[in-house]
Amino acid sequence: MSPSPAIEVRDLSKRFGDVEAVRGVSFTVNEGEIFGFLGPNGAGKTTTIKMLCTLLAPTSGVLRLAGHDVTKSPADVRRAIGVIFQDPSLDDRLTAEENLELHAVVYGVPRAERRARLDEALAFVDLSDRKRDLVRTFSGGMKRRLEIARGLVHRPRVLFLDEPTTGLDPQTRKATWEVLRDLRARSGLTLFLTTHYMDEAEHCDRIAIIDHGRIVAEDSPEALKRAVGKDVVFVRTNEPAALCEILAERYGLSPDRTDEGLCFRVEDGEAFVVRLISEARAPLTGIAVRRPTLDDVFLALTGRQIRNGNGEAGRLAMRAMARRR
Repeated sequence: MSPSPAIEVRDLSKRFGDVEAVRGVSFTVNEGEIFGFLGPNGAGKTTTIKMLCTLLAPTSGVLRLAGHDVTKSPADVRRAIGVIFQDPSLDDRLTAEENLELHAVVYGVPRAERRARLDEALAFVDLSDRKRDLVRTFSGGMKRRLEIARGLVHRPRVLFLDEPTTGLDPQTRKATWEVLRDLRARSGLTLFLTTHYMDEAEHCDRIAIIDHGRIVAEDSPEALKRAVGKDVVFVRTNEPAALCEILAERYGLSPDRTDEGLCFRVEDGEAFVVRLISEARAPLTGIAVRRPTLDDVFLALTGRQIRNGNGEAGRLAMRAMARRR
């Protein structure tokens, strides 16, 4: 028999007044899997995580985490999860060690085990030599690593990461992912992340693309890119009209004109380019072939590129929550 999923979600919905932020979402996450929610801000990613973490009550649907019903056994769920929020949540007036110790006390880690667990977590993220330093002296990357360490102190079964590398420079983002991959390799911990970065989603075993509160696709990054299918070919030419005629008459293609030349999609772009040069003797001055990316997948599924600003649903939901306070 296959092991039980770490997370099971069926027909999950969440309303804020007249706004439906999450609309009938269903998915499962396997034990030891890196699972990602990819979508723009305001798509429903953070709202879904908050419901799984018992911070928001669902309007309807079923949520199970580590074998526990999220709505009926919230205390058991909280003991089974670690959460790294998008916004900083460390106390920068305390040392690294004190931040972790406070977390250990809140989660009821036995006093006899605390020192060993704190040292283990700090060593894992390579911060042992800074454990007595104030957090306010840390860089952004060090703070993120400390937040990961804090989330591990009570030894959760599932670690949630909400936009884990937002605001970090590329080098620090890379280092953060090295820590996360090593964490999964060593402990088999289940990682659930949300992101709107395409390159970050590539680290996941599977991703669910979510937009306007609905999951529009779910599979491995490679499988989703294969589903888009065709390669993107960019060509430069001094005779765009002549090349358009060749592509239309010989190959049935309708290229798009860009500032840099012509663009079109074909199966096996590299082989097509060889045919284009050898058979048609096309007047080309430059060629580039690109494999499908997750950005292409999102564009194919939604008809637009991923949005980085807050979505309308997200803004309305925030207003609805503010009115309730």
